Amino acid sequence: MSKIEVDAIDKQSGSTLTLGGSGTAVTLACGATQTGFGRTGTVDWQTGSIKTATFTAANGEGYFCNTSGGAFTVNLPAGSAGAIISVSDYTRTFQTNNLTISPNGSEKIGGQAFDATLSTEGQSATFVYVDATEGWINTQETSNSVTGISPFIVATGGTESTSGNFKIHTFTGPGTFTVSGIGGTVANNVVSYMVVAGGASGGASYGGGGGAGGFREYKSPVDSYTASPLNGNPGGTEITVTAQGYPITVGAGGASRPGSPTQVGAPGSNSIFSTVTSAGGGGGGGTGSPLAGLPGGSGGGAGRDETTNNGSGNTPPVSPPQGNDGGQPAGSSWNGGGGGGGATAAGGNGGGGSPGSETAGNGGTGATTCITASPVGYAGGGGGSNSRNDAPTGTASQGGGAGFNPGRAAVAGTTNTGGGGGGSHSCNASGAGGSGIVIIRYKYQ
Repeated sequence: MSKIEVDAIDKQSGSTLTLGGSGTAVTLACGATQTGFGRTGTVDWQTGSIKTATFTAANGEGYFCNTSGGAFTVNLPAGSAGAIISVSDYTRTFQTNNLTISPNGSEKIGGQAFDATLSTEGQSATFVYVDATEGWINTQETSNSVTGISPFIVATGGTESTSGNFKIHTFTGPGTFTVSGIGGTVANNVVSYMVVAGGASGGASYGGGGGAGGFREYKSPVDSYTASPLNGNPGGTEITVTAQGYPITVGAGGASRPGSPTQVGAPGSNSIFSTVTSAGGGGGGGTGSPLAGLPGGSGGGAGRDETTNNGSGNTPPVSPPQGNDGGQPAGSSWNGGGGGGGATAAGGNGGGGSPGSETAGNGGTGATTCITASPVGYAGGGGGSNSRNDAPTGTASQGGGAGFNPGRAAVAGTTNTGGGGGGSHSCNASGAGGSGIVIIRYKYQ
């Protein structure tokens, strides 16, 4: 016989009852319970009762403690030799909200009559009561911080959409791109992004067009969309994300300038994601050499009747360039204003040379990308202005505003494209710059 049924067979010698003699196995009958067998250094884990607040532990039990809602205390039971309890960090938050282990009365933990503190992420500990000298001794300490790893990034923030196996986060205003989980490979943690700053407004009273906001793009090596010619891979700024929050700044467009007196357009504001900053566009110049177009992501165009007062683009310089220079007039009098610079081309120069012959420079061409799954143009420069009253001048390009329409009102850059605003005719107000945008894209499945 290889097995003895406990409820049927035993062996008694004097005062000793021996079960399973001669190395045979012992099986408890169905429904039977056991007591007094002694412990082997293990506990019964209370998986049906996750602890979230102060409680008193019982001998022989293990507890999963959730401190995500705040720190609390585990009160140890009265010590008796061999008593054992265990605790484990349920939500891996002990480092933020500590778990306190408090001995009963004047009893000790590790020879000290003080509370113990568990403050390590994912910490687990087992305490055994030995004697009055040392009290409870921590016999086993480890970490449960090992978790399953998704092969892809897990993140939230902005307006979320998907395209095939890729997730897209679009920020049209300030926010936070929060990464809660990173991918299992380095390549899957490199994100695609587009960061466009706010465009500038055009110059007032025969002014130049506003420069577009700086345009910066990077296409991840694992991504599949059609990027713009300014894709920074390779050679640009790669962003490999980690599990944290990334504040997002979306630059505002430069405000419209009143038509009188002549003045330089307002610059756009920067847009920021992680280590990437795109510079706001430079304001369009006014009429008169002290009123030069301003530098920026793309530079502002020169005002009418000037020769060299256009603004420089790609300021500060980055690689690939984030924008281009504004346009210039062709001469010193009776010429139209230059167009604001765009992401992929400089603003057009003004022309003319005699009353009524002025032609304004077109805004510089922007950049078209399919990062949102459809081709969209961004960061076009604003058109310059002239003194003629017969027709629109300056052309809108990827969000940039025209110099003026048939009603002589300068056209604003398009919202969330980073387009520059148009320069104004005569005493009319100039076009405001378009606000920027930040888009982040990565493989999520």
